[in-house]
Amino acid sequence: MRVDRLLSMLLIISGKGTVTGKELAEHFEVSLRTIYRDIEKISEAGIPIASSSGKGGGYYIMD
Repeated sequence: MRVDRLLSMLLIISGKGTVTGKELAEHFEVSLRTIYRDIEKISEAGIPIASSSGKGGGYYIMD
């Protein structure tokens, strides 16, 4: 269920600090494109989520 995945994603990101889209896709067994859409939905809900690129990059929740 999508809502469960979105909430689980938030818990994983808040617990680890920074998580790549690939890690999330593998964890939830979905495509990377699905993760991109889910991150967009989380952002639309008003949760301050951001991304950084390059080595050590990924998604994180802003302060």
